[in-house]
Amino acid sequence: MLLISIALFDKNNYNSAMEKRRSRRLQVSLKAERISGNEKNGVFIENISENGIYMLTTPSSTHKKYAPGTDVDLKFRLSSGETLNLRCKVKWSYLKVPPNGLTDCIGLEIIDPPKQYIEFVKALH
Repeated sequence: MLLISIALFDKNNYNSAMEKRRSRRLQVSLKAERISGNEKNGVFIENISENGIYMLTTPSSTHKKYAPGTDVDLKFRLSSGETLNLRCKVKWSYLKVPPNGLTDCIGLEIIDPPKQYIEFVKALH
């Protein structure tokens, strides 16, 4: 059986990018929706910071939607019941091709994080 992985980032650049992060990452387990036009896909958020998100999703047959520089919109509900919509940009992605790849891993930068999101992250500290 042939296993194919598509990596859209260089591991050396990934490690140095992690060292350059502006704020500390916090472990979470949040369900969210990735929205693109009329298309909505369920995703999981594994960790967050004031400026970034680490997202997991099921493998996609069209990997172009997670190429670095691509815009991504996320929507999720806070424990208060408030819904947040975040505009993000893909910074890196590690994409696995089925049948053996279980998830795609995507690093997102949040574009102009809303005040409610910043408050949410600060409350988790």
